[in-house]
Amino acid sequence: MAGKKQPTNGLVLALGMGVLGALLALAPVLAGGLYVTQHEGDTLHLADLVLRMSEAGQIPHLDFMTPIGIGALWPIALFSKMGLGLGHAFFAAQAALAALLFWPLWRTAISRFPGGLAWLFVVYGLGLCLALVHGEARAATSVSMHYNRWAWALTYIVVPLAMLEPLTGRRPALDGALIGLAMAGMALIKVTYFVAFAPAVIVALLVRRDFRALGVALLAGLAVAGAMTLLMGLDFWRAYLQDLLTVAGSQTRAAPGEAFGGILAAPQYVTGTLLLLMTVIFLRQAEALSEGLVLLILTPAFAYVTYQNYGNDPQWLMLLGLLALSLRPESLISNALGWRLRDALMVTGVGALILAAGPAVNLVWSPLRHAFTEIENTVPYLSQRPSDGDIFVQAPRVYKVTQTVSGVAPGQPFAAFAEKGASKKPEEPTVLNGERLPECELATGFNAWFETAAGDLVRGGYGGSVLVADLFTALWLYGPFEPVKGAAPWYYGGAPGIDAADHVLVPLCPTSKSRRAEIVEAIDKAGWALVEETRTRTFILLRPQRIAAGG
Repeated sequence: MAGKKQPTNGLVLALGMGVLGALLALAPVLAGGLYVTQHEGDTLHLADLVLRMSEAGQIPHLDFMTPIGIGALWPIALFSKMGLGLGHAFFAAQAALAALLFWPLWRTAISRFPGGLAWLFVVYGLGLCLALVHGEARAATSVSMHYNRWAWALTYIVVPLAMLEPLTGRRPALDGALIGLAMAGMALIKVTYFVAFAPAVIVALLVRRDFRALGVALLAGLAVAGAMTLLMGLDFWRAYLQDLLTVAGSQTRAAPGEAFGGILAAPQYVTGTLLLLMTVIFLRQAEALSEGLVLLILTPAFAYVTYQNYGNDPQWLMLLGLLALSLRPESLISNALGWRLRDALMVTGVGALILAAGPAVNLVWSPLRHAFTEIENTVPYLSQRPSDGDIFVQAPRVYKVTQTVSGVAPGQPFAAFAEKGASKKPEEPTVLNGERLPECELATGFNAWFETAAGDLVRGGYGGSVLVADLFTALWLYGPFEPVKGAAPWYYGGAPGIDAADHVLVPLCPTSKSRRAEIVEAIDKAGWALVEETRTRTFILLRPQRIAAGG
């Protein structure tokens, strides 16, 4: 079994955390705004989500469709409603999360990880809360998938508390409460994490026979669920579940990256998988049977969360390294090959930390990098909203319009090769009222497109709620329009928002032609006709009309 280690100095650790947390929270503000250098589409998506809540008073799932939990949006919306620009509201929300998790991170570190491992744990934990990049090793700034980082921060608290024996005496009530609240937080931020890690957490507490901690964790989680039900009502949970089921059945977004098998065995990931499985074997050989079992159960959980997240960044590698190094036995126990297991676990632990180093450094360094970001040739992203003009993007990425046009579409010079070049699952063309729309996609130039469309609509005397048949429905952020109630700020499937839309705008060159085709077809299947009212060089504007029974 793993021997007892001495905890690090708690006061010194807390002081170090305070200095680092303050530095990472305040450094980005020095730039004077939030400068985004990648994933502009995700930034627009987040703006739509948050401003629907803070400005229009809408509630996720009940008033608009999203699989992202309310816990990922509430903090930003709260600071936005208090008057901060959206960029500074994002900074403030991240700082608030770091402050909220400061003590749980400290408690986990001081009670589960000895010496330098405790320091490494809290540095990475604060980085997950305060980073300005989703992960990977690209030196760029992004707010994309902030909810994944936040959920990982909670995971890093829950797993060690449930899996590892404390370095000193047990405090089951305290640890159980932290586990239960953190698991509830996962469910409210992104339910994937709750579903993936709940079985391993339960098994971990059972095999350690920490039944009191398990009971307290269940009570704490149920208390959060009860409070949310009282606040939001039962319909909130039904709508949340419906949104999750819609995304799970989506043709385009159920799995946004590698196949599940690739997450385990593709060249990019196989080294991490082997280190994980070797760690399980070495723990079992070292007679850390419970810990080895829990880590084995965590293997599919790690893989599933990685598979389900865009970019497939294995954020669990740092946790694997910390667990392997903290569970090294103090004895000279060896396996059948004569390998001393303390040394074997040192190898797998350090190996995992090396694999995690690039993304980890990128996460922790990103707030400091942002303080010295280049501001030349940047423009406000939400160009028509001065109150939220503190989010900046590189001008060429939002105003230089790049379109991709199929060279084998009907009428194109290479149309004769369409059949030879077709994939096994070719995309269906968009047919609107019998007209085949152009095979074209907008690659860059979001602002140019939205500002042009909004300007054309205003000059034509149109207003109200306009549903865009495309990936994004953020037109209301660029003109005097209303957010379409029930719509999806990021389209996943179906015809959300059609009941409340005054008009439907179908782009001639959308950001995603597959989404355009899907939503046009879904509107038709839902029993709506689209009556054309006007068209420009960039879109067709139609009025939705319910088809009468038998019509």
